Amino acid sequence: MSTQTLIEIIKAELKSRGLSYADVARELALSESAVKRMFAPGGEMPLSRVDELCRVLQTDFAALTQRLGERRQLRRELTLAQERAVLADPKLLLTAICCLSHWSFEQIVAGYRISEAEATRYLAELDRLGIIELKPLNRYKLQVAKTFRWRPQGPVMNFFRESVMGDFFAGGFDGEGEVLSLVHGQLSHAMARELAERLERVAEDFARQHVLDQKLPDAEKRRYTMVVGMRSWLFEAFRHLQRSDLTRTASSRS
Repeated sequence: MSTQTLIEIIKAELKSRGLSYADVARELALSESAVKRMFAPGGEMPLSRVDELCRVLQTDFAALTQRLGERRQLRRELTLAQERAVLADPKLLLTAICCLSHWSFEQIVAGYRISEAEATRYLAELDRLGIIELKPLNRYKLQVAKTFRWRPQGPVMNFFRESVMGDFFAGGFDGEGEVLSLVHGQLSHAMARELAERLERVAEDFARQHVLDQKLPDAEKRRYTMVVGMRSWLFEAFRHLQRSDLTRTASSRS
């Protein structure tokens, strides 16, 4: 286990238990800034400090190692057959999306025209497909990683392209907390990869904040959808205006 992986696991454990850096600083008799440096990328985490953090978390190093194993087993994407099965029933797809958004059984039934019997059946099907682990009283645990995504060219993403994207982009993007930006330019391969990684982290931040805000009253929340994308591409409407020598140059670089 790398030091950075260990740090990430401990950070996740702290967050799941509702412990802030200030709480850790108080328990370890350190300044909050020192704790932040310790958890920052490239920060130092000696074994003695790990032992102290385990005490704060009321766990041990073996349990942290087990968490790592659980992380590695989580699915990052489904098989084509699994995606087709999810897409075959619109209500099953909706239930899957709700589960990926951490909705409770009660929220699904209250928010959509899905009966309790249907919701129970759909949760059982998602358990069979390996997306969730169904627990008593229709509680569940996600079996997919935080970095989970639908297959880029798979059935679900094709469905969203054909049936959902137009509806999404038809909006004005002028409401509170809404934004739509279109930026075009030329970048090195290295910078393009770096920016793509940054965008993935923004998407992860969005998902993480969604989980944290689940604790807020419904009146203080509003539904948002974030679409993140970047690709090497030229507008179809302008493609016939591109000089052939530039086309060859661009092809040789890719």
